[in-house]
Amino acid sequence: MGGIHPTALVDAGAELDASVTVGPYTVIGPHVRIGSGTSVGPHCVIEGHTTIGRDNRIFQFNSLGAIPQDKKYGGEPCELIIGDRNTIREFCTFNIGSPGDVGVTRVGDDNWIMAYVHLAHDCQVGSNTIFANNSQLAGHVQVGDWVILGGFTVVHQFVRLGAHSMTAMCSLLFADLPPFVMCQGQPAAARSMNYEGLRRRGFSPERIAGVKAMHKALYRQDLSLEAAQTQIENIYQAQPQCEPDVRMMNDFLQQTSTQRGIVR
Repeated sequence: MGGIHPTALVDAGAELDASVTVGPYTVIGPHVRIGSGTSVGPHCVIEGHTTIGRDNRIFQFNSLGAIPQDKKYGGEPCELIIGDRNTIREFCTFNIGSPGDVGVTRVGDDNWIMAYVHLAHDCQVGSNTIFANNSQLAGHVQVGDWVILGGFTVVHQFVRLGAHSMTAMCSLLFADLPPFVMCQGQPAAARSMNYEGLRRRGFSPERIAGVKAMHKALYRQDLSLEAAQTQIENIYQAQPQCEPDVRMMNDFLQQTSTQRGIVR
């Protein structure tokens, strides 16, 4: 493979497409698979049972597929799976999963992940997300599609972030962040909905009006979470085009534990 620098150490058991490029002094372990068009920069370590898809750009000094930072881990063959067309900037650390959960840390497609991002074991990241520098996810965190994390965002273990949500710089999340919600603070508090992001993604004025109605039910009427869900359920009856957004919101809220709650 002409794209592998002579100083790189690629185990004979690794499966790399012929079009993959690997920079100087990078180490790739025996259980790694990398799809076509992916580039790996210098001084990276890719190990464990790690599968990386097509057309990813992995910059220098990344550690992908190391064992979880979990004292209970006993060498089980857990995985890290990364999809297609992701950009992973410098000094990121993505760990494999753990046997105490699904056993897989997963990253979807078309994500833009900046420097010093940490994905702990069993994190599930969707597609089209943006993680600014130093975003830190503890174990078992779930991140929906189109989420944006401001720099230095820190997310507690088992927390979920719904699709199209957004955090400001230095946000600290101990509770679930519902879809569409923008938050800021330590601990994070809801500030608004991500209306500008929805416009950029082609949401119609009618769908955005439905998101505004959900924001009102959750944050402006002093309702309990259960009462807010009931009111949200009724939104699409007056605005049928909002039904997918309403369903996504209420599905998310129904899975929120009473112990953790949502960002309010």
